[in-house]
Amino acid sequence: MPASDLHLLLEAAKSAGEIALRYFDEGAEKWEKPGNQGLVTEADLAVDAHLLKLLLDARPHYGWLSEETQDNPHRLSTEHVFVIDPIDGTRSFASGDRTWALSLAVVDQGVPTAAVIHLPARRLTYTAARGQGAWLNGKLRLSATETATLDSADILANRLTMEPVHWPGGVPQVRREFRSSLAYRMALVAEGRFDAMATFRDTWDWDIAAGTLIAAEAGARVTDGFGQALWFNTLDRHNPGLVCASPAVHQALMTRRRPK
Repeated sequence: MPASDLHLLLEAAKSAGEIALRYFDEGAEKWEKPGNQGLVTEADLAVDAHLLKLLLDARPHYGWLSEETQDNPHRLSTEHVFVIDPIDGTRSFASGDRTWALSLAVVDQGVPTAAVIHLPARRLTYTAARGQGAWLNGKLRLSATETATLDSADILANRLTMEPVHWPGGVPQVRREFRSSLAYRMALVAEGRFDAMATFRDTWDWDIAAGTLIAAEAGARVTDGFGQALWFNTLDRHNPGLVCASPAVHQALMTRRRPK
């Protein structure tokens, strides 16, 4: 990883965050994507265009994968690729809630090496570079919890995630909350404010690449929904679910994912 990749992502996130905030404050036009692909706003597209130009002007030999850019298979042949979600939590953004995030990562041969999750409306910026720890607002070093059992665990998950069909070994008895942005949920685990987050729907690369590195650098265990390693910049662009948790809680959750 070029030493300046994290700095580049951080500066890009801050400038793009200013664009997003202008739309957030003034109200952005919104519509549903074709094919039941979710909500999008003019802010998503404006942020995406800004980041595409800024980042690829700085690293023209990098590939590009973003939720709001038509995919180009050329990225599969590049050693490095930007993996971007211009606004993660678009429905929160459109509803006036402040818990939406810009998620930016550099992936090197399938593995995230630099990452930024930026919440401009909350003035929170989570960062990490591989082997250098994870940080909040450049000052507070992040550390996942040391919670050892599920009995005292707090988890971020929607109601469907906690349905018995997903837990052959028994539904964990945990305290559950939810946040719209997947990236923010992972950052909250990295920050130690929650012990775990989980989803068993396919997770798009742009939603989780940055959070994977930030949480891992904070000491969390991050895998797909079956406990296997995550891999990014693949042809299908997603992984089968996600479990991000302190190591002991992750192990306990995976035990519940197996039949008794």
